[in-house]
Amino acid sequence: MVVVGSGPTGLLLAGDLATAGIPVTLVEKRAHEISNLSRAFVLHARTLEQLDARGLADELEAKGQALDRIRLFGRLTVPLDTLPSRFNHLLVLPQYEVEKALERRAVEAGVRFVYETEVTGLTQDADGVTLKVRGPDGKPDSLRAAYVVGADGLHSVVRKAIKLSFPGKSVIRSVVLADVRLEEKPEQVLTTDAVGDAFAFIAPFGDGYYRVIGWHRGRNVPDYAPLDLDEVKEIARLALGRDYGMHDARWMSRFHSDERQAPAYRVGRVFLAGDAAHVHTPAGGQGMNTGLQDAANLGWKLAAVLDGYADTALLDAYQGERYPVGTSVLRSSGGIVRLAMAKYPWTLAFRAALTTVLGHVGPARTRMTGQITGIGYAYPAPRGAHPLVGKRVPDVALKSGRLYEALRGGRFVLITPEPYEAGEVGEAGAGKSRLAVERWASGRRTTVLVRPDGYVAWAAEPEGAGRTVDASAIRSALADAGAIDTRSAALR
Repeated sequence: MVVVGSGPTGLLLAGDLATAGIPVTLVEKRAHEISNLSRAFVLHARTLEQLDARGLADELEAKGQALDRIRLFGRLTVPLDTLPSRFNHLLVLPQYEVEKALERRAVEAGVRFVYETEVTGLTQDADGVTLKVRGPDGKPDSLRAAYVVGADGLHSVVRKAIKLSFPGKSVIRSVVLADVRLEEKPEQVLTTDAVGDAFAFIAPFGDGYYRVIGWHRGRNVPDYAPLDLDEVKEIARLALGRDYGMHDARWMSRFHSDERQAPAYRVGRVFLAGDAAHVHTPAGGQGMNTGLQDAANLGWKLAAVLDGYADTALLDAYQGERYPVGTSVLRSSGGIVRLAMAKYPWTLAFRAALTTVLGHVGPARTRMTGQITGIGYAYPAPRGAHPLVGKRVPDVALKSGRLYEALRGGRFVLITPEPYEAGEVGEAGAGKSRLAVERWASGRRTTVLVRPDGYVAWAAEPEGAGRTVDASAIRSALADAGAIDTRSAALR
């Protein structure tokens, strides 16, 4: 298995596969380094839940700063402390801290890292993919794998090699970015506002420096145009009312923000994830989070197929589940930035009306919060399936502890009302354990199979006065989901 790109998406995916016992090579064209020039600064609740299922959330929580509300459009405050999650907040943390934790996990799991190696093309056939690469010595070479995942960003070479278009457009041009020290500490962990033609955002790195992002409608210049700190300070004063005494810039640049989505996330044996599949405006801080969710969705599916637990048809569900989420994120992040920068009377009136609705109508605010934080998304379920199928499962209490602790190691978790043993309902072969059988801490009678990414694969209610669902129905569901090895003698 080959993953291309060692950003957060690629690192989480490679770590998941290696944890499941799949040999993984991670190819990265850069030298080995964790850059402190992060563009992402926010971890949302659903991402923190996924990191919790990998034993990483608590250490990241200790390094970041929790924020229990989001402010939009200057005067709309969206509370997060009522989220139905263990992580009922937003965590402000630079991307490089996330990458450090994910890289350490990947190394410990046995991922093979190949740095300073550039992908130059690929070919695929019925049995696998041949990846053409050029190493640090400049000589051409190749790698062979059953599947390849391109997590190599906006300018994905993998996406181009499989001839997928990347339709969309640039939404905001000449966004300025600077990492600076401040003479005055902002009152909020995240400082953001839009006034008139200017927008600005300030977030802390935690090392004394702050990331400043700004944009002015009237300054539409190329990304390569010179940038000085005076321009950044002026935009901040226009948008925020002051520049907080910015000084000692260690890095400055301009960039543009695109809205694009590949028409498919899979072509044969090649998959796309993260920014290689979709890019959007930074509004709402959903970029890195969406990519990590892609990886969490795809990793267990690839592991099940590569280990022979599931048919290759399982891989088709990646497109069906993640493509609509990518589309939704493009729309929501784009809507936020357009409303934040509204200038015409009718757009200003619409923003005012929407702010009123979101501020006073609970269901509308809940829907918006669910989209931004990721906990509101559900995946399609087959016709006639139990209502829970496809839904996210919160960190429910089990007899043995918490669900997201039980999910660690990339396992499925079967939650039952009665003390089944794993051998009664099926078990993994070849000495591997893909299944944990747990009991509800409460008196709930539903039997639920939770996928490794924390969504319901199957559920059933007991019939009549029986103790629970019939074991043969559970075994069938486990086999269909790829939770057990159907070659195992336990299924005789």
